[in-house]
Amino acid sequence: MTGQGIVTQATGSWYSVECEGQSLRCRIRGKLRLKGVRSTNPVVVGDIVRVECDAQGEWTIYDIVPRRNYIIRRASNLSKESHIIAANIDQAFIVVTLIQPQTALEFVDRFLITCEAYKVPATILLAKIDLLEGAPEAVAEFHEIYESAGYRVIDISATEGIGIDSIKSMLEGKVTLISGNSGVGKSTLISTIYPDLDIRTGEISDSFHKGKHTTTFSTMYPVESGGYIIDTPGIKGFGLIEIEDKELWHYFPEMISTAGSCRFYNCTHTHEPGCAVVEAVKEGRIAYSRYESYLKILDDDDKYRK
Repeated sequence: MTGQGIVTQATGSWYSVECEGQSLRCRIRGKLRLKGVRSTNPVVVGDIVRVECDAQGEWTIYDIVPRRNYIIRRASNLSKESHIIAANIDQAFIVVTLIQPQTALEFVDRFLITCEAYKVPATILLAKIDLLEGAPEAVAEFHEIYESAGYRVIDISATEGIGIDSIKSMLEGKVTLISGNSGVGKSTLISTIYPDLDIRTGEISDSFHKGKHTTTFSTMYPVESGGYIIDTPGIKGFGLIEIEDKELWHYFPEMISTAGSCRFYNCTHTHEPGCAVVEAVKEGRIAYSRYESYLKILDDDDKYRK
């Protein structure tokens, strides 16, 4: 017996596959690990897979339908292997907090670069906005940084219900990846939108002011609007992979719209005279934090992209 379905949970040992109205518990065939992809996880949530049942009634994933896109990061700080977070995504939401915990802007930029590289539309959710009533300048500055780069930023608060209706309408009929650091409230947000889903939530660690992991494995949940939500484990870092130095600036939309005015066609936007990008940074038309992330990634990640 064979069939085709979508992977809704991937633990590394077992995989849940929704196939013809059933949830099948599957293993993967060993040869899937030997296709030359240096990935820690050959089958991921969102994959369309082909499955077969043996005489003992056990299901096996024996093939993966080619992915139309995916979100990927470097598996560890000193690894050239990749870790694919999810595949076949219509849109990605990155949940960001300015306090409790504070999300580093470089983390946001790395996530957005990957979305640009793999053609996944991204929206930024500025969470716990109710805690920022006394810091309107910080909120305005964050909006300016990313809206000037071309991204939509939505203020939300799961506890106060702020922005929830907007988010819910955007999820209809879409496969949506929701990601971010631990403790930013991803699972709480999903539970607020869809209270019938069994989503684990947690609190912030007082000792380190960091989030406690509540989601252990990426899980895809069907929602009432006909779409899916992919809840991911909290991510501490986001190392880029499969992106060359010379390509990096192509994944900053504000650089793309400016670079055509550079004096040199092969400008790296770091030191060349007549660089329109550097001039735009000096004039405030490109946010300094975004340009700083660009330079840091060129420097810090160079050894991993060779």
